[in-house]
Amino acid sequence: MELISENRAFGGRHCRYRHTSKVNQCDMTFAIYLPPFASQQTPVPVLYWLSGLTCTDENFMQKAGAMKLAARLGLAIVAPDTSPRGDDVADDPAGAYDLGLGAGFYVDATQSPWQQHYQMYSYVTEELPELVESAFPVTRERAISGHSMGGHGALVVALRQPQRYVSVSAFSPIANPTKCPWGNKAFSAYLGGAPEQWSDYDASMLLAKQRYSLPILVEQGGNDQFLTEQLKPETLLCSARTSSTQLTLNMHEGYDHSYFFIASFIDEHLEFHASHLGLL
Repeated sequence: MELISENRAFGGRHCRYRHTSKVNQCDMTFAIYLPPFASQQTPVPVLYWLSGLTCTDENFMQKAGAMKLAARLGLAIVAPDTSPRGDDVADDPAGAYDLGLGAGFYVDATQSPWQQHYQMYSYVTEELPELVESAFPVTRERAISGHSMGGHGALVVALRQPQRYVSVSAFSPIANPTKCPWGNKAFSAYLGGAPEQWSDYDASMLLAKQRYSLPILVEQGGNDQFLTEQLKPETLLCSARTSSTQLTLNMHEGYDHSYFFIASFIDEHLEFHASHLGLL
C-alpha cells in the first residue's frame, strides 16, 4: 500500500491509501480512520462506509462529522472509493454521472467493457476487508453503512452475506434499483439481461425472500429530490413485512439528499452500530 496522506483527528489518525486491486485490475484508493487507542494489543471493530454517485473516499470523511464520536466509541471507519479509476478503466462515453467512473453501484459487472474492472461487490466484501484486517489493528467484527448508491450497496452486501456483518444501516438508499431509472441504466450496462435477472443486487427483492435477524436501520429525508423516482424506501418496508424482518425506517421532514442530512443523524447510526458491536 502507498500512503497518500495522513491527518490527526480527535486523537486518532485519518489516512488515505492507494493499492493495486486484483479483482478490479487497477489501483484503488480508500480512507481509514483509526481511533486513538487502536493498537495491535487493542484492535477495534470496523464500520465500512459506501458512498454515493459522483463521490470518492473523501466525501464521508470530510463532510459527515463522524470521527469525533468514532474516536470516543473506539470504532474504526473505512471508506472505499465508489468505483475503479484510471486511464484504462471504462467510463460512460457521454460523460454521464450515473454510469462509469464514480458510479460502480457495488456490483460485479458481467458485460463488456465493464467486467474487466468493475468488480466492486467482490472488492468491498472480500479484497478490501482482507487488506484492512491484515494491515491495521482491527478485529473481524464489521458493520456496514452507506448513502444513496452506497446505501443500496450496504444493504445488498449485508443481506447477501449477513454472517459477515453485525449490523447494517443506510441513508437515502436506492431501495429498489430494478424499478428506478438509475438502477435500470447501471444494471443494463453492467449486468445485461432483463430486470428479473438483477434480483441479487436489489435490497427490496432480497429482503422479501427470507427473514433476517440482522439489525437494519434506514434514514430518509422527506424533502429528498430523488425520493419518489429513484429511492422508493417504501419498498423496503413492504419487503420487510413480507419476510417478517425487523427494519427501522426513520423519515425526516425538511431534509434533503445532501451531507447536511447525513451529518445531522450520523451519531445515531454510529451508536446503533456500536451497540451491536458491543462498544456501548
